[in-house]
Amino acid sequence: MQQVRLVDENGGQLGVKPIQEALDYAHGKDLDLVEVAAQADPPVARVMDYGKYRYEQEQKAKVARKHQVSINVKEIKLRPKIGVHDYETKKGHVVRFLNQRAKVKVTIMFRGRETTHPERGRDLLMRLAEDVKEIGQVESPPLLDGRNMVMMLGPTKNAGVAKDAQAEETQRSEEAVQADGVGQAAAPEGDAEPQPEQEVREAQA
Repeated sequence: MQQVRLVDENGGQLGVKPIQEALDYAHGKDLDLVEVAAQADPPVARVMDYGKYRYEQEQKAKVARKHQVSINVKEIKLRPKIGVHDYETKKGHVVRFLNQRAKVKVTIMFRGRETTHPERGRDLLMRLAEDVKEIGQVESPPLLDGRNMVMMLGPTKNAGVAKDAQAEETQRSEEAVQADGVGQAAAPEGDAEPQPEQEVREAQA
């Protein structure tokens, strides 16, 4: 007859019992007999209120899920020959994402003969990592994946909402300048043209 190592409802060891005896013991307590260690020899069975046990486990799982921090991953794609203006724009996006406590997957896309110079993509990625080192840290170094090179950045403890607002304000200012086109720079005050009265006084002197 199959036997089990019986544990009572309080966790006490009742020794090895025939399974029918264990079932009778559990039913006598108006409880359930639950196998808790099937791999043991003999298997371990515990007397418990299985419905209550399942409810408690579900509540614990719910609390655990509530306290889990969801990880948000953003992606930015660059070309190895990216221009200065485009680089600054992309960097601004990376700064904003990091300040939102998101991870950033930065991908360099190679085309044609660009694949023969992967060091250019690596240098660009490390330059970006250096530029955002105050709020971002390299979690996965640049790795070549087919025709792409990928690096993962994660937020540091310095990344936060206040800096995010500052980054957005800077971005809005840059966009406003771009929308206005190339403006004429105002002459410094020291270089202002002299007024007629000033010219007369200088001539009399």
